[in-house]
Amino acid sequence: MAVCLICKTPIKVYLNCMRKYLVIFILLFSATFVFAQPKKLDGLLKDLKQATEDTNKVSLLLQIERKYFSKDPDSALHYNRLCEKLILKLNAQEYKHGCFHDFVKIYHAKSDYKNALEYCLKSIQVAEQNKNKFQEATSYRAIFNIYHNLKMNDSAVKYALHSIRLTTAIGDTSNIATNYGNLCWLYMDLNQYDKAIDYGIQGVAAGEHYMDTTGLLISINNLALGYLRTSKNEKAVELFTRQYKIGNLVNRARSVRNALVNLATIYYNTANVPALESTAAMLNEYNSADEEIDEKNKCLQYIVNGYNFILQKKFKPAEEQLLAGMKIAETDSITDQLLTIYQTLSKLKFAQQDFLAGNSYENKWDKLNDADNETQLAEYAAELETKYETEKKSDKIRLQEAQLKGKSILNYLLIGAGVGLLIISLLSYRNYQQKNKIQQQRISDLETQQQLTATENVLKGEEQERTRLAKDLHDGLGGMLSGIKYALNTMKGNLIMTPENSQAFERSLDMLDSSIQEMRRVAHNMMPEALVKFGLNTALKDFCNDLNQSGALQVSYQSIGLENEMVEQTTAITIYRIVQELINNTMKHAAAKTAIVQVTKSVNQFAITVEDDGTGFDTAILKQSGGIGWNNIRNRVEFLKGTLDVRSEKEKGTSVHIELNV
Repeated sequence: MAVCLICKTPIKVYLNCMRKYLVIFILLFSATFVFAQPKKLDGLLKDLKQATEDTNKVSLLLQIERKYFSKDPDSALHYNRLCEKLILKLNAQEYKHGCFHDFVKIYHAKSDYKNALEYCLKSIQVAEQNKNKFQEATSYRAIFNIYHNLKMNDSAVKYALHSIRLTTAIGDTSNIATNYGNLCWLYMDLNQYDKAIDYGIQGVAAGEHYMDTTGLLISINNLALGYLRTSKNEKAVELFTRQYKIGNLVNRARSVRNALVNLATIYYNTANVPALESTAAMLNEYNSADEEIDEKNKCLQYIVNGYNFILQKKFKPAEEQLLAGMKIAETDSITDQLLTIYQTLSKLKFAQQDFLAGNSYENKWDKLNDADNETQLAEYAAELETKYETEKKSDKIRLQEAQLKGKSILNYLLIGAGVGLLIISLLSYRNYQQKNKIQQQRISDLETQQQLTATENVLKGEEQERTRLAKDLHDGLGGMLSGIKYALNTMKGNLIMTPENSQAFERSLDMLDSSIQEMRRVAHNMMPEALVKFGLNTALKDFCNDLNQSGALQVSYQSIGLENEMVEQTTAITIYRIVQELINNTMKHAAAKTAIVQVTKSVNQFAITVEDDGTGFDTAILKQSGGIGWNNIRNRVEFLKGTLDVRSEKEKGTSVHIELNV
């Protein structure tokens, strides 16, 4: 084992220790020492005017683009396009990956996932050509983020795990924590909170161990969100506070703002007026000192200020702040923040008894929340990924063909031994092709299995969350409302009221009864007791009977082969949700009076048919831009390896036939 000649310490241990002490030294004394500062934007733009078309100009364009990135993405995009043209002209291979990766970041910031994904795949190709595993790992982390934002969780899982394997293999300790933080984020969206929190804890530990500030802050943020979603507010507050302190110390504006906004949201939801007021003031002070603050963070500031004024019951300034934020969010199409603003304004207007305005904002929220703009993007992403994989295989085949041609020429020149070598080569090549084909099939089977596993996890996560919410509604909120009703009935006999007040009191009790019934109906729809206790056939029968009693739609239910059939729970829940979604679509869009639901069970197969007498529609619309409901149906059908056939004509109703292989 190699050791240090001075202290007799193993070299590897010695270098690790020295690296740690060096990092600590820089962090502690960075305020004392003055390092060379990079040029400001004005100076870089001045240099650009005098630059000749060489690699120095490429470097200059990259610096300018990165200066613009945070404050003006459009300008950043302009200069990066100039950079790309010059790189291609000069064939400057060493700059390609940096340029393409910057395109990914710019387009991602603009929520243009189509172009972000295209350049991400290009950056992977360049990294592979450069045989640079660090560049490759960087690109795979980026592609994970894109697929995650597109809600293509199967691909996101695949690339996240690939990224962490690659990062570990090359010893890239500066990104191990980031990978764990990303997995924490992913499993939160899959509603697998135990896994999410576990990866978050690993990410924090890795960030501390390797002194990786970036990965540490990412992991702290995502772990805190995991605790927040599992109602562990105290742990979330503790972590967000830590994120704020570290972010302030190392001057990471994004982490500072994320921490303050999340803390403000917690304090708003828990009605902690002093804490929210203090946090809002800290955010305002921090942003006022930043001359380059972008529109997204301005919008978040308006939301936090709105929260603060609402808790102080200053409704007019609260509305002014939220409207200012809404203007930015609508102009820049910042969907998440716009949803928050619509929801908050709706609650504010209802609290002011302005029901018309409250309903208006609620409808805006519903419309935006139901919009499924990601469908086409997801389809495009899948096509692009397939194209990329095909191109990789084509390049491989061309390389093999070139190698084979070279061998053939050599064999031709060496006539004597050439014939024998040619036969051997052909046999070897054939054997290689067969092995390659088998390998590719194994990879394909593995990817298919990964996709099925990811889909199953998503569906199970959804049902677990539905079950939890249904229980909370029925047992928690239902119990509270029943208790309030009992208390009001008890008070009624002891109160002296005018006839008008007595009537108002009775109306309030009736409204409370209606609320309890509606809450129980919602809880039942989220997770019907009949499905858990008595099985699929009884649950579907109860579902149709409830619709008939409500008068919303007359549904005829028929089942064949289900009477005494025990269906596996995941399959039963999936089929129930398919029927539920189809009937909901009928009631929402078809204007139908009657419908038929038929479920048939045969050996290893289910057949589901749902027909209605509604207005019908052009089925081509589904291929172009199916809504969330149809996407949910498709995902569940694909999960059960089934087929979906939709037939419809204008004014002649709709028929949906599904066959599932289970």
